[in-house]
Amino acid sequence: MNAQSHSGRLSILAAALVVARRDFTAILFSRTFFFFLLGPLFPLIVGGLAGSVGRQVDSSAGANADPVVAVAMAPADAQAMTRARDALSARLGEGLPAFRIVAPARPSAVMERHKVSAVLTGTPAAPVLSGPRERVEGWSGAVAMIAAQAQAGPLRPWPAVRIDATAARPKADRQAGLRTAQGAQTLLFLLTMMLAGMVLSNLVEEKANKIIEVLAAAIPMEAVFFGKLFAMLGVSLVGIAAWGAAGGALVLAAGPNVLQLPEPAVGWPMLIGLGVVYFAMAYLLLGSVFLSIGSLAATVREVQTISMPVTMLQVLLFFLASFAMTRPGSAVEIGAILFPFSSPYTMLARAAQEPALWPHAAALLWQAGWVALLVRLGSGLFRRRVMQSGPKVRVKARRRLLGRARPAPAGD
Repeated sequence: MNAQSHSGRLSILAAALVVARRDFTAILFSRTFFFFLLGPLFPLIVGGLAGSVGRQVDSSAGANADPVVAVAMAPADAQAMTRARDALSARLGEGLPAFRIVAPARPSAVMERHKVSAVLTGTPAAPVLSGPRERVEGWSGAVAMIAAQAQAGPLRPWPAVRIDATAARPKADRQAGLRTAQGAQTLLFLLTMMLAGMVLSNLVEEKANKIIEVLAAAIPMEAVFFGKLFAMLGVSLVGIAAWGAAGGALVLAAGPNVLQLPEPAVGWPMLIGLGVVYFAMAYLLLGSVFLSIGSLAATVREVQTISMPVTMLQVLLFFLASFAMTRPGSAVEIGAILFPFSSPYTMLARAAQEPALWPHAAALLWQAGWVALLVRLGSGLFRRRVMQSGPKVRVKARRRLLGRARPAPAGD
């Protein structure tokens, strides 16, 4: 009974956890990990300080910029409203929205064509203010005062301004959402490319020391790959947590205006959570490819040569995801979502633009299936390339593990 229990091998999941725990603790408590954490902090601090200075310059330069309201009334009424606005602005100073006379048309079409914040239609006696509700409600009082000034006669009561809240976001708001999507997408790409290479260097080092052959003799090769991937993912998440804490401290020290990205469609907490999950998927997908490359390389120089095309291809896929971000619902976006290596970047950008959450669940299942497939293919390639001597190498490695290595017979 005991002999059978000791002779049985661990399951893939249990063996993967053993390898992951071994690699995670070995890297986390090494001296090099401390210097690894310090590396990106200096560019982060410099970039944060430069961004703070740039924000101050932009805010001081654009502090006096007024929002623009398109006046799409009859020519006489539009002229009267503009003259009244200018007269009141000369008395009251700043605070009134700027008026721009345009040809009468649908408010949504006017906002798209002229890139204005709101549209004023109707007449001075019955003005209609169209635009996003959170904007036009705050301007209704100013518009009513201007409309009363524009009317002729000794008694000029303030008219009631009818609010027409548009359902569609103006182009300026969509561009703001694109800024948030682009920032999240770029950050995800940079972190993935910077951290995924650790998997490759760790595998090449253990391959040179013959440690990987000993592991492959004792446990399934798929467990070795999964263990190394999740160990490096855990180390990367620890590094990201440390950098995020340093970045948060920098934001608190520099003031709340350092980061002024618009609110994403799913909200900041959900976007951050999805960012962590999509980083894990992008890391596992790219790391599985790097592990397969490790089976083809024997030295660090060969690793750099072989991995360069993969890196260039990943850059092209990032540009594909960036282009798909600007074409929501198109065939380009659907193709970028279905292709596994560009799917995390495309879906994270989609989270910043669209509030629906069910597509993310489907995309994560799709990406997880590709991770399992790539690990299986990579482990098979590694087994054929590295363990070329087949069962003899496996038996000898097991004997070394058990301390019972014997000279091989002459027939071997």
